[in-house]
Amino acid sequence: MTAKLLLLGGTTEASQLARLLADQGADAVYSYAGRVASPKAQPLPTRVGGFGGVAGLVQYLREHSITHVVDATHPFAAQMSWNAYEACGQLGVALCALTRPAWQAVEGDRWQHVEDIQGAVASLQGVPKRVLLALGKLNLPAFVAQPQHHYVLRLVDTPDVAPPLPHHIVIVARGPFDLAGDRALMQSHDIDVVVCKNAGGIGAEAKLHAARELGLPVVMIDRPALPPRSEISSAEAVLQHLGL
Repeated sequence: MTAKLLLLGGTTEASQLARLLADQGADAVYSYAGRVASPKAQPLPTRVGGFGGVAGLVQYLREHSITHVVDATHPFAAQMSWNAYEACGQLGVALCALTRPAWQAVEGDRWQHVEDIQGAVASLQGVPKRVLLALGKLNLPAFVAQPQHHYVLRLVDTPDVAPPLPHHIVIVARGPFDLAGDRALMQSHDIDVVVCKNAGGIGAEAKLHAARELGLPVVMIDRPALPPRSEISSAEAVLQHLGL
């Protein structure tokens, strides 16, 4: 049977794999979750939006005769990863994941590890501070519970609705980011603390280097539990795994 791939994307690594698949002439479809207003164009046929849970994904895999799924979603897109695991398991479709190694603290880092968004919100109890939230727009409403702070929000798109935080500024920017730019951002906004997810990869790690240089604390949200599957750390290795 000829391989037909569904690439669950949205990350830099997914784009790298899409280019390699296109160069190989692979029969593959790139899927975006649809959370970004202007997603990056891909060299593969592209679909945008959810599948409708496990049942919807099962239906899609059947209708499109998908033989392989590569989960290259963001490490915090846990629901999609679990849906892919369940759907592929039901149909016997081969599944692997293109994953980023998690960031690791080094000497000079001042990280406070928390389990989830609620833990990050709780960590901000106390006197008003200037907080850089590098989390994406979906998690912003939770921080209403700590309204005393001034929040600097770095987002990929201008939000359709103003964030519900009483004191904030929105900076629209798309990575990858560099050390000089992130250091200047933190200095110009007098940032006291950085809040981020342990996304891993190189596209967004500059903020950690900048925080280290400036001696700023970082509230690091640890990764959620993900399903057991073959995890591969490079796009080239995925091609080898798939036999392409």
